[in-house]
Amino acid sequence: MTRVVKTHAIDMTTGPLFGKIVRFLLPLIATNLLQMLYNATDMIVVGLSSNPDAVGAVGSTSPFLNLILNVFIGFSTGADVVVARYIGAKDREGTSRAAHTAICMGALFGLTGGLVGIALARPVLLAMGYTGNLLTYGLRYCYIYLACLPFLALTNFLGAILRAKGDTKTPLYTLAGTGLLNVLLNLFFVMIVGLSVEGVAIATAIANLSSALLLWRALRREDGICSVSFARLRLWKKQCAEIARIGFPAGIQNAMFSLSNMIIQSSVLQINNRVTPAGAAYAPVVKGDSSAGNVEGFLFSALNAITAAGSAFTGQNVGIRDYRRVRTVLLDLAIISSTLAVVLSLTVILLREPLLSLYGVKNVDDALAQIAYTTAMKRVWYKWPTMVCFAMMNSASGVMRGLGKSMTSALISFVGTCAFRVLWVCTVFRAIGT
Repeated sequence: MTRVVKTHAIDMTTGPLFGKIVRFLLPLIATNLLQMLYNATDMIVVGLSSNPDAVGAVGSTSPFLNLILNVFIGFSTGADVVVARYIGAKDREGTSRAAHTAICMGALFGLTGGLVGIALARPVLLAMGYTGNLLTYGLRYCYIYLACLPFLALTNFLGAILRAKGDTKTPLYTLAGTGLLNVLLNLFFVMIVGLSVEGVAIATAIANLSSALLLWRALRREDGICSVSFARLRLWKKQCAEIARIGFPAGIQNAMFSLSNMIIQSSVLQINNRVTPAGAAYAPVVKGDSSAGNVEGFLFSALNAITAAGSAFTGQNVGIRDYRRVRTVLLDLAIISSTLAVVLSLTVILLREPLLSLYGVKNVDDALAQIAYTTAMKRVWYKWPTMVCFAMMNSASGVMRGLGKSMTSALISFVGTCAFRVLWVCTVFRAIGT
């Protein structure tokens, strides 16, 4: 009897593109939002602990953690593009080799990134200006999070393989289940066990391990072109080089963005030390900025799906050398991404008060609370309305990576999102100081 296998894959090389891109994007956006929910839940639940600096410690370490994470997330983009090209070319053996190479690279990068991150955490946070409780609790969160980085790396690479064949629903269902697990474990470790930042870090690690295992199981059960097995796990030379050629510039591009975020976070700490009264119970500027930044992260996560869509659709159509469809992909993504950015940014701006209150940032009659609230509001009004620019950048970046022009994308990003911001901090910020 023939076994009927249900598939969530989308054929990216034939038929109208607009509807297929939307079908691809919706589950992927939901998946990215669920991943972002891990960190948001950490911050919201840790705010219920007895440590007033916990929210700031978890939120403000994100730029450093993202510096490590974004390198292998960029490499997973390379895996997405390469696997998609082999699928588009109907090369079954090439697809299998690329998928198994990607999984091995994910495990190696996760292990390497975790070890490097643990070694650098203290000197980097000290260099950024962390002191006192912010440093103590920030390091505790970083150490546990980084020790479990291989699980998160595998989740990203396994998800990239599924995206390459047009399946964004399996990662969504997986993240929905493990996201709920993360919330329940956060509440258990903080409210029942009595832990603080350690509890939410452990909860996130367990959730990431569960995600990796479930995605591996999904690919093991796959009877199609992307089926995987332990026996074929190895670094195939040709596919490894192809993934690195596209993934390395993408990883560097992501890392540069995170590096400039770290410099900005250091500036936030300078402002906090300047405006906060001596002996204050917590760092209000850090808390306000971290809370608004975490809400903002949901916007970035949703719009980052645009890059993945551009890479996957372009990669498959480059595989069959249909560059007319690639131009259509770029146009459709530009329309979809700009519309999505406007709708999402307006929504969070309108809901800014209740959203920020989840992190304990409220407009109340208290000196420290007012500093935190004012800081958050400045970030909201100055930054959130410009999300449409980020969306358009992601559309072009995703298509360029799919075309194999990842280095060009990285160089443009270096000038715009890294060099310019560093120059601004070193000149305008120093002159104005706010």
